[in-house]
Amino acid sequence: MISVSDVSLKFGERTLFKDVNLKFTPGNCYGIIGANGAGKSTFLKVLDGEQEHDSGQISITPGERMAVLRQDHFAFDEYSVKDTVMMGFPKLYECSKARDEIYAKEDFTEEDGIRSAELEGEFSELGGWEAENQIEQMLSGLGLEEEYHDSMMNELDESRKVRVLLAQALFGTPDILLLDEPTNGLDLESIQWLEDFLMEFPNTVIVVSHDRHFLNTVCTYICDIDYGKISLFTGNYDFWYQMSQIMQRQAKDQQKKREDKMKDLKEFILRFASNAAKSKQATSRKKIYDKLALEELPVTSRKFPYVNFKPDREIGNNVLRVEKLNYTTPEGVQLLKDFSLTVNRTDKIAFVGLEHKSKSAFFDIIAGVLKPTSGEVYWGQTVTNTYMGIDNSSYFNNDLNITDWLRQYSPEQDDAYVRGFLGRMLFSGDESLKPVKVLSGGEKVRCMLSKLMLSGANVVILDEPTNHLDLEAITSLNDGLVQFPGVVLFNSHDHEFISSIANRIIEITPGGVIDRMMPFDEYLKDEQVKQLREDYYKDSGKKIKFNI
Repeated sequence: MISVSDVSLKFGERTLFKDVNLKFTPGNCYGIIGANGAGKSTFLKVLDGEQEHDSGQISITPGERMAVLRQDHFAFDEYSVKDTVMMGFPKLYECSKARDEIYAKEDFTEEDGIRSAELEGEFSELGGWEAENQIEQMLSGLGLEEEYHDSMMNELDESRKVRVLLAQALFGTPDILLLDEPTNGLDLESIQWLEDFLMEFPNTVIVVSHDRHFLNTVCTYICDIDYGKISLFTGNYDFWYQMSQIMQRQAKDQQKKREDKMKDLKEFILRFASNAAKSKQATSRKKIYDKLALEELPVTSRKFPYVNFKPDREIGNNVLRVEKLNYTTPEGVQLLKDFSLTVNRTDKIAFVGLEHKSKSAFFDIIAGVLKPTSGEVYWGQTVTNTYMGIDNSSYFNNDLNITDWLRQYSPEQDDAYVRGFLGRMLFSGDESLKPVKVLSGGEKVRCMLSKLMLSGANVVILDEPTNHLDLEAITSLNDGLVQFPGVVLFNSHDHEFISSIANRIIEITPGGVIDRMMPFDEYLKDEQVKQLREDYYKDSGKKIKFNI
């Protein structure tokens, strides 16, 4: 158990949180939520001792082991994948290495024999004999292909390292588990494996995540960082959201009552200030008015960008036809084979499944970024499309500030118009003059979304659009796409995002394409789809869960 008593933390003049009192108990999963910069990751660092706090006390039950998902992807480059995972359970790792060192000796003494027997007992007691199998199952569940299980960490790319570091945190059933954005870089199958794992996890879990479905599935409590404090809510993310809406309405009602009272007081003061008979009452009311005026109302750190796609032209019946599309990479890897598709004017299509490079290649081809090896792409005459790929760094390799950058894509060149548009996307005041080359990942995505909205296109193509966005921006984008009257083609690992937007699901598999006109949650439960997935992946060598 972790107890947090009167903990406060300031950065300069800014208070992140003050007088926090919480208890994190075994058998529960606590979701930490809040706007970007509210202090979610910092709070986890305070809990694990990496970040000093200004006041208060944090106590952990003696003897309990804490595991933390680390974000340093280069820290274990000199180690093997399996050793890196086992390091998540330091006692077992040290015992295993000490045991290996003794057995590697050429001159094995009697003392070594006694010590090896002790280590064997400890190794067995710590679950060492089952460890390798558990590590392999964990790595496979998190989507790391078996061919990499015996690799060195420096041989893996970033996405694979993330999975190994997550396995490291989970390994050995720690008493307390701290996870900062554990679903980043995971596909839908791996996220579901993690959800299942955490739902069965018997100890304390504290997790920061922007994935609403994940928070709904695993969390028993929500800790909301806002207004300079951390408030605990029983239940999952949806329950917190409902409660927050009620609290916001109550706060607005209280604010209106306060304003009405101040208005009445002001009218009385102005009316009777010079009246001798009423002057004492006017003075008394003036004190009440001044006190109300001085009261500082708490200000939320949550800010929602305004995302609204308005097509300049209504889309016709002929949207997109793709015929026998083939694409092979320069390295000789075939990503698309005889892929044909007809898109209808009311379609909002989610592309799902494990073939991530195939999905991105398809988007690049229909957007004109990439040329197919063979096949044809036909856009309808009424169609204008706009595209945000998974990597948009090339758009920001220049010396422009945000205002001048966006002006390139705006039909209105007036400075006030461009800056007003940026203000709605949370780039207000001097923020709109920041150089684009120094923007964070989330800021770049908001810039790209601004570009897309200004295009007036009636077809929007998005490859992993929620990457780098906070919950508020994801919610705004989600709502904007639901309301958009045009066609959407997109790829995402966010379950809630897919299920609330898509009315058609397409999965590109090694054995063929599955195309269903149905919501995502129905797709997951469809028995015919499950059988097709099993058949199509059978010869690919990839292990899949047939319910995604």
